[in-house]
Amino acid sequence: MTLALSVLAGYGVFLVYTAALGWRGPGLMARNQQSTKRTIGEQAADWLAQAGVVGVTPLEFASVELAVFVIGFGVGWVVFASALPAMAIGAFSVSAPLAAYRARRRRLRESAREAWPRLLEELRVQTTSMGRSIPAALLDVGRRSPTEPMRVAFEDAHREWLLTTDFEQTLQVLKDRLAEPAADATCETLLVANEIGGADLDHRLRDLIADRTMDLEERRDAHSRQAGVRFARWFTLVMPAGMALVGLSIGDGKRAYGTTGGQIGVVMAIALTAACWLWAGSIMQLPEQDRVMTT
Repeated sequence: MTLALSVLAGYGVFLVYTAALGWRGPGLMARNQQSTKRTIGEQAADWLAQAGVVGVTPLEFASVELAVFVIGFGVGWVVFASALPAMAIGAFSVSAPLAAYRARRRRLRESAREAWPRLLEELRVQTTSMGRSIPAALLDVGRRSPTEPMRVAFEDAHREWLLTTDFEQTLQVLKDRLAEPAADATCETLLVANEIGGADLDHRLRDLIADRTMDLEERRDAHSRQAGVRFARWFTLVMPAGMALVGLSIGDGKRAYGTTGGQIGVVMAIALTAACWLWAGSIMQLPEQDRVMTT
């Protein structure tokens, strides 16, 4: 019993470590010191920034995960009156805040993807037709972004520009606040165009707009094709839970769950449900571009 509880508790910590802190290696240590620092520190901050929770530190997020685990454990104890199923439910409950943050992060990133082509087109008009400088045009169009996180990021960048008039540092602030590949590519393109100058800015912006538009359309098409799969994924979670509740309410079902065999069966069912849920989510995940030139 103690060994099983220890394994489940360790698995819960493993879920928090891999999903919240961005661990990807096969061992506890990354391949080199620089990649370890990036994975544990900066990538966690990027993940929270993309979810629109810049003020939340990874430690605070881990505290929320711990609180959810305790609540899930309590619910499992009330339902099954046994520590082993309660521990399994608590470990599975850890995924709830992660799922909520990931859903919010996905919505914000989708909104940013939809906004970039329009912002870039307006930027192209202002720099080529109206003759405005790249920094002035970028900060002007950015502060009219359709999403609140983007407007806040551009406001911070505008504040940096007023204080330093350093366009490179201003773009670095913008990249740090947005923390997503489209912003990195756009900022680096604009930085090079601003430093080199020349008459090919319009061509560069057209190519960038076409690239962002193509990526947006492909993702929309893939997302629409996944509608049935998303429904099936929820079915794998709701159906076993419903069957378990029905079993508790029929005859001596609750007493059967209290036996050793019943507890092992409950833990195995929860583990299989969690594995199917995570596996379905992994194969449904659309590929994400890596961030470039983040330092």
